[in-house]
Amino acid sequence: MHGTRLVGSVPVISLAVAGRGPLGRVSMWADDAALDAAERRLDEWESSLAERAERAKTLSTRMRELTGTAHTPDRTVLVTVDSAGLLIDLRLDERTRHQPAARTAEQIVHTTRAARSDLLRQVTEVTTESLGDNAGARAIIDSYRSRLRHDPGPNDAPR
Repeated sequence: MHGTRLVGSVPVISLAVAGRGPLGRVSMWADDAALDAAERRLDEWESSLAERAERAKTLSTRMRELTGTAHTPDRTVLVTVDSAGLLIDLRLDERTRHQPAARTAEQIVHTTRAARSDLLRQVTEVTTESLGDNAGARAIIDSYRSRLRHDPGPNDAPR
């Protein structure tokens, strides 16, 4: 017994195999052209997935290497943050000794925010360059923006 049916837009012929064997029902392509077209679509899909995976891997590597840097206009405070927005370098010019500590602390906080903005700018550039301007790229950028702008600090910091 056999019949023809469509799977998607591809005609498939079903044949019942006589007897009880490991094959059970067998589906065969109606023609070689349909099979070739299906194989091409699968190859294109596989190639597309492999290409996207490689771009994602490259993007991940590039993102881990990013740092953001900023300084005060008078260059008394220089801050560098890592790819997660965490402070990895702080340089204070000797001139900070001649100003109130509260002013220096304010400069450090402000400059750290500016360094995170620099990091976000770079994340945006690298992501858009790697993935284009699409929903996936925007989601990555928005995730970074959210984390960098709303960093409450470590949970164990005394308040």
